[in-house]
Amino acid sequence: MKFSGSRARGSNKRQSGDFMWQTHFIGVLLPDDITTKLEMARHYMAEHYGCKSGHSTPIHVTLVPPFHLPEDYSTDDLVRGLDNGLSGKKLGFTSHLENFSAFGDRTVFGKVIPSASWVELRDEILRSILEACPGCTKKDSRPFQPHATVANRDIPSGVSVEALQVLNGMNLIEDFPVESISIFERISGRWEASVTMDLN
Repeated sequence: MKFSGSRARGSNKRQSGDFMWQTHFIGVLLPDDITTKLEMARHYMAEHYGCKSGHSTPIHVTLVPPFHLPEDYSTDDLVRGLDNGLSGKKLGFTSHLENFSAFGDRTVFGKVIPSASWVELRDEILRSILEACPGCTKKDSRPFQPHATVANRDIPSGVSVEALQVLNGMNLIEDFPVESISIFERISGRWEASVTMDLN
């Protein structure tokens, strides 16, 4: 399994608030052309509704939400665990993005169409992480809905329907390859894709 990127380590020491306590998450970076269009959607939400939350994080699809990696473990342990757990499994596939949707007024996102391939990839990654670093995270009990967030947490109440009408005018309908995963690490208060690993 090939990987690239720096393995810079931030401190795993707990900071004030649960959000700042989180140190890592696992996600899929999207192709440049789709990222550019989703960044346009982020810009629209910022310009028209003042949404800025999460805009310093690269556009991605989250597979394992942010978690705290105990000081007994490191990013290198995650890399080794994922390399061992996913090697030879050929988990890459083609996915489909179809316009925008929302979770109420909480999150506006690029709508990635769910599939068994997404669920299998998420489950294999989670299993590998828990084998390498037991207890660092857990499986979400809710159905897995892959999505590419463009605004969250600071969306004004009641604007999602209006915003979606505009964003869906972009007619963002694209297939894209899921060929790699990235380990995101909180470094100096910002999420960075510190390691990217090929799936095939």
